[in-house]
Amino acid sequence: MIYVVIIFLWTAILLYLTLGGADFGAGILELFTSDKNKNKTRKTMYRAIGPIWEANHMWLIIAIVILFVGFPKIYTTMSIHMHIPLVLMLLGIIARGTAFTFRHYDAVKDEMQEVYNKIFVYSSFITPLFLGIIAGSTVTGRIDPNATNFLDAYIFSWFNWFSFAVGLFTVTICGFLAAVFIIGQTPETSEKERFIKKAKAFNIMAVIAGLLVFVISLIEKIPLTTWVFDNWPGALAFGLATISVVILWSIWNTERTNLMRFLAGFQVTMILFITTWKHYPNIVLLKNGEALSLLQEQGSEKTIDTLAWALLLGSIFILPTLVYLIYSFQVKQPKSV
Repeated sequence: MIYVVIIFLWTAILLYLTLGGADFGAGILELFTSDKNKNKTRKTMYRAIGPIWEANHMWLIIAIVILFVGFPKIYTTMSIHMHIPLVLMLLGIIARGTAFTFRHYDAVKDEMQEVYNKIFVYSSFITPLFLGIIAGSTVTGRIDPNATNFLDAYIFSWFNWFSFAVGLFTVTICGFLAAVFIIGQTPETSEKERFIKKAKAFNIMAVIAGLLVFVISLIEKIPLTTWVFDNWPGALAFGLATISVVILWSIWNTERTNLMRFLAGFQVTMILFITTWKHYPNIVLLKNGEALSLLQEQGSEKTIDTLAWALLLGSIFILPTLVYLIYSFQVKQPKSV
């Protein structure tokens, strides 16, 4: 049953990166939108991101619960040594959600709307930035379980160029996902062309940020190139991701929006696979050369079995309702007579 739990953990992370990434990307797009187009962008984004907004943090909660219940040592290590970026990320999620709600449902429309807007867009940038920093920090080998001072224990574990490069890469991926998902949500040709341009721009920025991650990994002696290219599954995934980018660029000006969304999601899937395959089942690499393994640090057998059955049974209820939620947001409202 341990593999059932691991599959759910990996899938929850993937769905949060994809759906939550598109959600965060909506705010990032707004941050990089001119003042004259902001209102149109907000309306279109709300229509596109609505169903995702209602459910995306569920995947983060599932991942956290799996780590807390099934892998307590991994959860404890990450929450202690990376509590600063974790707190900043969670504050960003809270600030963003609060601003999103107030700017849409506040009964009084006054100057506070501008405050809500700024909180929303900047927290949309900060949250995935620190999410990427946390992800990058788990593989840098900088987490020191034997640290004897504050800086080594709580700062240097995540405050480094590689982690920030991964954070920047995550931000660009979020902007790219949001732009691609929104292309099919606007009937206006001019608006569609505008979001296609944004999707292209963020795709280029994601490639540049990805190259930056590789360059910094070489400088900081993190074997990222080995993890990606020194095994056929990683090299194949990288090749498939590259091919999907080429296909995506060839269909920008077509009406195949669902294929665009699939290709964008596929790229994120390949990226996550590449970064986790080589050092599986290790999920956190430590400074002392050791690692925290999903197979070695698991909870008791009864705990894992119970968790696995809870996840399997829960998915029977969660997945159909999530599909219906997305469908209900996509159904066009009848025109008033």
